[in-house]
Amino acid sequence: MARIAGIDLPTEKRIEVALTYIFGIGPTTAKKILAKAGVNPDTRVKQLSDEDAGKLRGIIEREYKVEGSLRSETAMNIKRLMDIGAYRGLRHRRGLPVHGQRTKTNARTRKGPKKMAVASKKVKAGKKG
Repeated sequence: MARIAGIDLPTEKRIEVALTYIFGIGPTTAKKILAKAGVNPDTRVKQLSDEDAGKLRGIIEREYKVEGSLRSETAMNIKRLMDIGAYRGLRHRRGLPVHGQRTKTNARTRKGPKKMAVASKKVKAGKKG
């Protein structure tokens, strides 16, 4: 089992697909990394030699920001927007869509499930039907 950037890659998958399990690496970046390392994209992770795994690990550590450092940078960027009082920061703080989407309908992913109004029944004492 190959362990790259603190992630255990799935052994049965092609290395091209398995690299996308690392936060910050998508299909295009995975292809670029494999081309630099000179590794065949069709190779399964379990067939990967220690030398090839070392090459991939080195390239990713040197040239790409992935996993924890990328997550913390993203969080810091959002925190900065909130601290300076930018419009995008306010949208983040309120849990609403940030990029100008409509909110009258849709936006359920950001807003969460609908909040239904609950009608309260008042019992009227002393009156008989």
